[in-house]
Amino acid sequence: MTDRVYNVLFLCTGNSARSILAEAILNRDGQGRFKAFSAGSQPKGEVHPQALALLAKLNHDTGFARSKNWEEFAQPGAPVMDFVFTVCDNAAGEACPVWPGQPMTAHWGVPDPAAVEGTASEVALAFADTYRMLANRISIFTALPLASLDRMTLQSRLGEIGRDLPRAG
Repeated sequence: MTDRVYNVLFLCTGNSARSILAEAILNRDGQGRFKAFSAGSQPKGEVHPQALALLAKLNHDTGFARSKNWEEFAQPGAPVMDFVFTVCDNAAGEACPVWPGQPMTAHWGVPDPAAVEGTASEVALAFADTYRMLANRISIFTALPLASLDRMTLQSRLGEIGRDLPRAG
């Protein structure tokens, strides 16, 4: 066993919903093994209120949550990332900064709950669905035997996690 803590960066365009949710999930579920961060290519400057409300409802600490630019993590002195995951299709297609340390990358796109228009209940449901999808992927990721997988196998598994998961029921 290794006592190593892996740094993981979740990227999205606005860094206001999906990447923030993923950061919160991994920091709680992967505590002691993973340290999660999030950022955006064009950060909105604020976290979506529904993301904060859902995290609070699920007993996540929300003190970490702020919308920030991904360039923050490409600067000297920034934490070196072991993994970088895009959680929106726009960020996956953008030219990313060069990440020090050559982290493993994968695309785990999920629908943008912040783009949902409708009643408060419909918006809340969209956020809950996105949270569930991210939590499922993160659960699979944290169960991987990282120290015992070679780089090619690990890269393949990371890609598989991002593909549609089978639906329950």
